[in-house]
Amino acid sequence: MPRSKSSSNSRRKVKKLFQLSKGYWGAHRNVKKTAKETVNKALHHSFTGRHDRRQNMRSLWIMRINAACRQNEISYSVFIGGLKKAGIGLNRKVLADMAIQDPEAFKNIVLMAKSQAAAA
Repeated sequence: MPRSKSSSNSRRKVKKLFQLSKGYWGAHRNVKKTAKETVNKALHHSFTGRHDRRQNMRSLWIMRINAACRQNEISYSVFIGGLKKAGIGLNRKVLADMAIQDPEAFKNIVLMAKSQAAAA
């Protein structure tokens, strides 16, 4: 059986690596070892950055809901507890959007949550 050469596969890998490192500065762009380290670190940062973005958005939604709740004389924790008891399954993204776009509907939801919180 003839020997299989790996030059085409390794060249393809290096080409892909240099495509990913395009735009980097100095040896980080065109030296194989340095480019590999830099690309791996960049991919790791982008992975963790996506998680952090979700976490930041959730905290932003909570801040917006809290501000709208305070305008309606209720605390955020009492509001969320009342929603759970009332069986209202709206998530924080929808609640935050509703607080900004449609304050009257949000006020109705706050009243339902208040009544459930007062009943318990």
